Amino acid sequence: MLTADEFYLIAHNDSRGRAKLHASATGLGLAAGLLGELVLSGQLTITGGNVMVVDRRPPADALAHTVLDQLVGESQHQAVRTWLSFLGQSATTSVAERLARAGVLRRQETRRLLRTSVSYLPIDLNAVAWPATRLRALLDQPEPPTVPDGLLFGLVCATGLTREVLWSGGDQAHHRLSVLIPALPLPLKELVAQTEAAVGAAVLRGMP
Repeated sequence: MLTADEFYLIAHNDSRGRAKLHASATGLGLAAGLLGELVLSGQLTITGGNVMVVDRRPPADALAHTVLDQLVGESQHQAVRTWLSFLGQSATTSVAERLARAGVLRRQETRRLLRTSVSYLPIDLNAVAWPATRLRALLDQPEPPTVPDGLLFGLVCATGLTREVLWSGGDQAHHRLSVLIPALPLPLKELVAQTEAAVGAAVLRGMP
């Protein structure tokens, strides 16, 4: 499962699909997950607070392809914070739709008066709970996690979802988590730092 997909499920680990975070923090975390997927695939790099496309070949995943096209088409905008803000406006719906296409979530429309609301409900509660359970188990293993898992840990911490992963973790788990993010490759470490800063700024603004 891709990084943004797992982040979505950790952030919506609820039988009704409700978010554990404020919408702004959720969107920023998912936007970072989408950028991170492209960094992991070698198509982006991040340095000095900027995003740079290094490989324009289209990814196999449709959503990743869309994000890469946006980055290429708006190349005058390079700041990570700008892209986190922009992608964060639609990332929650985009990733939920990807999970619905994968058969993990079920899209449900509810009509009320003149408005239709859309929600995404889990099809299998065990599948929705699995990413957080998997991360928690990784912290008890002697082997270091993979780079994608390290990024996921970083985004969990940056957005305030740590309790969803470490609710039963002891001191050793907390210590391991504290050393994972500094060990990330530099582009991903910067992405995590920029995400944490963006979430902090959203908190100060009152998270509209």
